[in-house]
Amino acid sequence: MTHARSERAALCDLLDRLGPGEPTLCAGWDTYDLAAHLVLRERRPDAMPGIALPALAGRTASVQRALKAKHPFPELVGLVRKPGGVYRLPFLDTAVNTIEYFVHHEDVRRAQPDWAPRELPADLEDLIWKRLSGMAKMMLRRSPVGVVLHRRGGGARSVVLGGGQQGPKVEVSGPASELLLFCFGRQAHSRAEMTGDAEAVERLRSARLGV
Repeated sequence: MTHARSERAALCDLLDRLGPGEPTLCAGWDTYDLAAHLVLRERRPDAMPGIALPALAGRTASVQRALKAKHPFPELVGLVRKPGGVYRLPFLDTAVNTIEYFVHHEDVRRAQPDWAPRELPADLEDLIWKRLSGMAKMMLRRSPVGVVLHRRGGGARSVVLGGGQQGPKVEVSGPASELLLFCFGRQAHSRAEMTGDAEAVERLRSARLGV
């Protein structure tokens, strides 16, 4: 089983166990909303543009509400379990959904009061680092300070960003998976550690990050 498929299955198992109406780290969304989002993303390409384009977000939100109205929660989760649309092709599912489902799995896990970090397979950490290295500049484009990402585990590696910005830089250190969650705007729930000027650290902690 690929990591995309295993994260998908684990997320669906967790959704089934928790049920609808439970919190997630996605602002304004509970578990029912997240399940509807994932179904929309794979099975309603006509409504997908609003995920990224604010001008079209109203239609996307409308379709997401309609999916909730049409499908009971267990039925929506059942649709999430089976890759839809182009993601039925394993290579596309792996390329696009490994990060998507890892992050949303953690969005549900870390919103629960008893969560604890997982120890991920080394090859998944390596894959996350490879993807993060290519995405980090975009994800941190709104950072108010310069950032140095420093991976721990699997060999120390760094990605330096914000070199053109004036002022101090903050070093963010941790496993690749924790750095990814940090850069996706989950700073408060990431176990990555920040070091640097105290004011710069606080500005980065509260910054709006992510795609």
